[in-house]
Amino acid sequence: MDSAKQADVATIPVIDFGPFLHGDAEDRKAVARAMRQASADWGFFYLSNHGVPETLLRRSFQASRSFFALPYEEKMGVAWQNASSNRGYVAVRRERLDASKPGDLKEAFNAGPEAAPDSLSEAERPYRENRWPVGQPAFRATVMDLMEGCVAASNRVLAAFALALHLPDGFFVDTHDQLHHTLRLLHYPPLPGSFQPQGGERRAGAHTDYGSITLLFQDGVGGLEVRTRDGEWITAPPIPGTVVVNTGDLMQRWTNHVFCSTPHRVSPFTGEGSPDRYSIAFFCHPNPDAEIRCIESCADADNPPRYPPIRAGEHLMERLNATY
Repeated sequence: MDSAKQADVATIPVIDFGPFLHGDAEDRKAVARAMRQASADWGFFYLSNHGVPETLLRRSFQASRSFFALPYEEKMGVAWQNASSNRGYVAVRRERLDASKPGDLKEAFNAGPEAAPDSLSEAERPYRENRWPVGQPAFRATVMDLMEGCVAASNRVLAAFALALHLPDGFFVDTHDQLHHTLRLLHYPPLPGSFQPQGGERRAGAHTDYGSITLLFQDGVGGLEVRTRDGEWITAPPIPGTVVVNTGDLMQRWTNHVFCSTPHRVSPFTGEGSPDRYSIAFFCHPNPDAEIRCIESCADADNPPRYPPIRAGEHLMERLNATY
């Protein structure tokens, strides 16, 4: 089924994270159970009281709008160069999330946590340094503030996932401590009512995410669509005060499909056109040398391990090279 149904917002679960952060042991377990159920049934859920300040998010969306409003030449001055770095500006149609379709009708800016320059070898430096537009110190400061907030939020989610699977508290957090994450500002330029997509092109083609979890902050313009287990596409509209959390391919491998990685896309084509849309995604990846092997408690005689072990870094490079 190609067109998306307008879903009741309550269909994809909305989970209050406050009791996990501030409640007692039973409160924490109840939230973790709800997250486990949502990740099994949907691979997606909305999380309220997630801990990233609303003021920081407003500042970040404004910084995103200002960056994408820069002249094309300035943005291309910090253009994305290769999968090993995965940082910088990605122009419209440069990325193709669905390999069977044309390039996506979006532009992006990728950044990652910054290591101290003297902690990097000469070989590492080109791949671990962000590419910042010249003369935009406030932009850099805002992106890095949001990066810090997202790292903290993702670690809290990973701790809840560990509790949900009856694992030691630091099981997932400790395997993400090298901070090989990507923060992505996304802009979907407006489309006129007369626009006719060619060859099945979309604002973002159908795909699954590559890593452990993704945090997605949406503006007020909808467009996100999620595929159900029955193969139907439903809308996942913005809900104020929440972040969308979804599990990625490596978490699905780790948990042997206890937590599922679900296809999703951005496809708001209407006869009246589509306005500018902005979103911010934080892609949480394990350390490159982390071995992603089926967690013992996630397999049994009826559900034996589905995947061989894989290094997280190898998986990421394979997926990025295929996408670009």
